[in-house]
Amino acid sequence: MGYDLLLKQCEASIDPSLPFASLSNVSSILFHEIEGLNWVGFYFAKRNRLELAMFQGKPACAILPFGKGVCAAGFGKNETVVVDDVFSFPGHIACDSASRSEIVLPLRLDGRPIGVLDIDSDRPSRFGNEEAEFLAKLRDLLEEKLPLKELSPALFD
Repeated sequence: MGYDLLLKQCEASIDPSLPFASLSNVSSILFHEIEGLNWVGFYFAKRNRLELAMFQGKPACAILPFGKGVCAAGFGKNETVVVDDVFSFPGHIACDSASRSEIVLPLRLDGRPIGVLDIDSDRPSRFGNEEAEFLAKLRDLLEEKLPLKELSPALFD
């Protein structure tokens, strides 16, 4: 499936009144439709850490501390992080030893990161410009259509 069609499929699964279900469906669509993935999911910032939310794949780390790992790097820098070999990434947190490469995109509200979309592959160097561009469009769509404040309320207390 091409990325344009995949973006339309993801958009059709987004219901602003059901943000948790929407993110569950998006993670499922990505996991099942993009070749070479072994984990797709979301983490949201709460209590000075990233906490696991909706995902597809093997069980994952429930808590990721700020300042350590690829997800924290994407969150802290507020930018997409692509890692071709996670074992060479300083402070990498191995939730699944089969993962070899990773892409993380921050989810933002008013430009401020509130969580991340995290995608892993068991293949080295799995993610390139094409995937980064597609996932940036998807992230922008999620930020536009979903009430993200409801997904990370601790940030707004």
